[in-house]
Order: sequence, then structure tokens, then C-alpha cells
Amino acid sequence: MPRAANPAFMKPHDLSPELEAVVGKGPLSRPQITSKLWEYIRAHNLQNPKNKRNIMADDKLKAVFGGKGEITMFEMAGFVSQHLKS
Repeated sequence: MPRAANPAFMKPHDLSPELEAVVGKGPLSRPQITSKLWEYIRAHNLQNPKNKRNIMADDKLKAVFGGKGEITMFEMAGFVSQHLKS
């Protein structure tokens, strides 16, 4: 039996202007934000070719990722959280 989605996880959030520049206008849920981030990363070929778990930030993503030029995909959720308004 599939697990029910956590309603808090599916709650739409207002987004910071920096995050909206990458994923589009909010409000969006966390799964929608993650999906749109990966669409952007793939469309702009921003995965490190030597280590696909790392994301190389362009100028728009640097604004979301606290100015860092490269992060791991595991760090991404923490940076995204800083750009969500309840």
C-alpha cells in the first residue's frame, strides 16, 4: 500500500525572488520546487560531469545557493528552505 503524502510537505509556499528566477512564480510545494530545480539544472547542463551528485551553480543558482559555486544535491534542500515563505 503506498504511503500517504505528508500534507505539510505538499503545502504551497511563497518563494523568494531569487528562487522564482529559477523555478517560476509561486506558490509551489516542495516537490514542485525540487522538480523544477532539476529541470533547470538539466536544461542548463549544470551537473558536474565528473561527479553527477554535484551541481555547478550559474549566476541564478548562486543567488539561491548562498553564493556557492558548487554544492551537492543533498545540500540543495537546505538552501531552498531559506527561500521559502510560509
